[in-house]
Amino acid sequence: MARKAFESSARARRHAKSAKPMPDRKLDFSDIPESTDAELRRARRVGRPVSGNAKQLIAIRIAPRLLRQLRRMAAKQSKPYQTLIHELLEKSARRV
Repeated sequence: MARKAFESSARARRHAKSAKPMPDRKLDFSDIPESTDAELRRARRVGRPVSGNAKQLIAIRIAPRLLRQLRRMAAKQSKPYQTLIHELLEKSARRV
């Protein structure tokens, strides 16, 4: 039987623990060409766009049954379940 070759194997985790980080000054960038002005003009920012209504990341524990129900509700409305949870909490907070 062949050994596991994917990164989540115990062997890979042991290797990652013992690996020593390489400082940036030792990295060799000599084979990477410089970006041209045209390439830099076409470059786009990657990630979430900066907005005036940023949300705060939190961790919350929700019963698995409730989470499944919320995900089903969100799927029926064609929206991400986190968005649905946010909307439901917002409505509830406004009523109080």
